Amino acid sequence: MKRWVASLSVTLMGLMTTLSGSTLARELTIHPQLKISSPKESPVITAQRTSKPTAEIKAVVKGNNAFALDLYHQLRNQQGNLFVSPYSLSTALAMTYAGARGETATEMSKVLHFTLGQEDLHPAFAALRTQLDAQKQQGEGVQLKIANRLWGQKGYEFLKPFNQLTRNYYGAELEEVDFKTETEQARRTINKWVAQQTQEKIQDLIPPDILNSLTRIVLTNAIYFKGSWLKPFDPADTKNKPFTVAPGQQVDVPMMSQEASVGYAEFDGLQVLELPYVGKKTSMVILLPKKVDGLAQLEQQLTPENIHNWLSSIDDDQCPEFIQLPKFKVDAKFELKRVLSKMGMVSAFDDAADFSGMNGRKDLFLKEAIHQTFVNVDELGTEAAGATAAIGEARCGGGNFSANRPFIFLIRDRESGSILFLGRLVNPAASPTP
Repeated sequence: MKRWVASLSVTLMGLMTTLSGSTLARELTIHPQLKISSPKESPVITAQRTSKPTAEIKAVVKGNNAFALDLYHQLRNQQGNLFVSPYSLSTALAMTYAGARGETATEMSKVLHFTLGQEDLHPAFAALRTQLDAQKQQGEGVQLKIANRLWGQKGYEFLKPFNQLTRNYYGAELEEVDFKTETEQARRTINKWVAQQTQEKIQDLIPPDILNSLTRIVLTNAIYFKGSWLKPFDPADTKNKPFTVAPGQQVDVPMMSQEASVGYAEFDGLQVLELPYVGKKTSMVILLPKKVDGLAQLEQQLTPENIHNWLSSIDDDQCPEFIQLPKFKVDAKFELKRVLSKMGMVSAFDDAADFSGMNGRKDLFLKEAIHQTFVNVDELGTEAAGATAAIGEARCGGGNFSANRPFIFLIRDRESGSILFLGRLVNPAASPTP
């Protein structure tokens, strides 16, 4: 029996134009939606494959990871489990950023931590995409597929350079639909594509009230990761055991277990475990506070510097550990307009927005950003369709790693360092919404 880990992210953006009397309003809708998916086609990306990350790729990864942690800090005050796909959201926003100009572009670059100019940023995203696509060359053990597509109003003129940029660097072909007179049919067409990319796991991504006759363009992004554990868990060893949600509060959950020698590091108040997938190029990292109520303090310490130090301190194959990890499912949905505005992306959502790089006119703005995710972790792997730095030296505990209390987890590409998915588990027994 194969043990699989899978992760999926779908991001959808819609640009709309609204006229009211003599007042011109501009509206662009971003609708990122995440779940595990397997894109049917792999777009052609204009980028050369490199064996190691270039300086430009490193800059993109560093910025994406910094944005991931900023976003996590904005969302962490919400109750319960949490799960985001920062890579998908960064990619969708990068395609939107390609059409941003003036103050709108300046604000977006700051919030998204884009340090490269437009002329270097998008080729770097393409190079990172090409490097991530190479995962599928590992055979049955690991698959990583990414798909992008643009859906434009039939007969509406977008600037040729914008179309070429999104096609060449993001593989986003432009397909014409009729938002003006066939809004519902356009919605169904896009939803059908999304369902195909997600192996039918995401149905009706776009609800009936999102698109209207003023919609001009929708951008979609999907990322699908499926990998088998390098050392799978045996289902026969999975037993119901207590998970301490909070001091004095426990729930019984299926707890997987195995003895394994894996990447490990230990610090004051923190254990770090890395579970690799076949090929060892991707992995799940678990940040486990030693205290039952230590999650809040750990979240305060989530900085790019600490993440780098924790991950770089992991000692591969040196720490025999008895590992216990709960089976769990998490899904989450966020409306990010207010969050992104609070982070500094203000003008993109109001009349001051400038997305003239898309159509040559200042008549578009962002209406909303909706982000939805799903993750499933079991013996078969993971299926998904986001302040004191007490840095110590890595050491082998030689004992138990029992994730029987709230923890943070992430799925990363080890070669580039890119965080593909980021989340926290507070209560494995909390059932995902349908």
